[in-house]
Amino acid sequence: MKEEFLYYVWQYQLFYKKTLKTVHNEEINILKVGVQNKNAGPDFLNAHIKIGDETWVGNLEMHVKSSDWYVHNHENDSNYDAVILHVVWEHDVEVFAKNNQPIFTLELKNYIDNDLIIKYNSIVNDSKRWIPCEQQIHQIDSFLLNNWLERLYFERLENKSEFIKELLQKTHFDFEAVLFMLLAKNFGLKINGEAFFKLATSFDFSIVQKVRFDEMQLSALLFGQAGFLDEDVEIPFHNQLRMEYNYLKHKYQLQSIYKRNFQFFRMRPPNFPTIRLAQLVNLFHQHQHLFSKIIEIDQKEDFYKLFNVEVLDFWKNHFTFETTSKKSAKRLTKSFVDLLLINTIIPLKFVYLQTKTDFDEETILRLIQQITPEKNSIIEAFENVKISAKNAMESQALIELKNNYCTKKRCLQCAIGIKLIRNN
Repeated sequence: MKEEFLYYVWQYQLFYKKTLKTVHNEEINILKVGVQNKNAGPDFLNAHIKIGDETWVGNLEMHVKSSDWYVHNHENDSNYDAVILHVVWEHDVEVFAKNNQPIFTLELKNYIDNDLIIKYNSIVNDSKRWIPCEQQIHQIDSFLLNNWLERLYFERLENKSEFIKELLQKTHFDFEAVLFMLLAKNFGLKINGEAFFKLATSFDFSIVQKVRFDEMQLSALLFGQAGFLDEDVEIPFHNQLRMEYNYLKHKYQLQSIYKRNFQFFRMRPPNFPTIRLAQLVNLFHQHQHLFSKIIEIDQKEDFYKLFNVEVLDFWKNHFTFETTSKKSAKRLTKSFVDLLLINTIIPLKFVYLQTKTDFDEETILRLIQQITPEKNSIIEAFENVKISAKNAMESQALIELKNNYCTKKRCLQCAIGIKLIRNN
């Protein structure tokens, strides 16, 4: 038995209420169950409970065993002085208030239908399943599932917002600078994301704004800061960038990071950090005030046009400074732009729009629902249990469901789990 199960049955009153009595045989009538407390202190606040002939207003504390009161040292914590009822699964010891009077105690185990416990255990306690409810989840009606996925998506956005808000604090709320950092991180993808982020934060974004009009200078800045110009390579383009970078390094007192931060091993050549850097250069060379532009547009196709970037001529037939390739523009693909939308642009738009009094969640939903769902092991596994994502909002929500609910077995905080346990 777990305390979270007690929270669940109390909140939804899934027990025999008409016959409730304390362990000392006083009748209990629940007028208000109270509000679950997510912070330190008693588990439910502001409950209204009639015990015998007297109505009490105060807090509730819940434990698997009464003795847990002392295990958790509540007798020494003034936050628990206003507890009016101790709700436990098993009463194994008397608990006293500071006036040396026993605290009213309700032992729940005799008031809960055994079928409810069986349903709970069958879902939560099977460790062999990929997700606890994999055999039942397909039974959930579409209305409940769709509403829960929408809520999960915004939970995921809120989680991503924490990192963005930290960056905004550090940059004095410079959204353009934060966009550059986040885009750089995502241009690096999973393998080189941290290296690209380290690069983007190794100098002040104002330098990008000053040199962006000259694509060679901007290239020198990013490739030089990444450490790709530290070595002497007998290639005219490399030498030109190196000369430009030495000038910028002296002018702005720059310190490069190490080239070894960037990985090429087992990567497809279009994803080489050199190519992604060249594309990032062209993006910021093309667009001044890029953040303002992403706020103005809300259609997927318009973002494809905005991110329709090429690379300098040298990179059209090179993957690195030393290796050549068949000539191509090496544009950003639509699937790559989709990843930028999912992981950078929409989360940043979400944070920005929250600062506006007329913020409407539908603005975010309309955009994310235009994007095709991601393809990864989590989404494929959900498809195996007959849950398919129709768009990126649903695929992002399913990732949140798996990582923050299913894996942690938070079935009693999950709309799907609650439905299955109550009505299975």
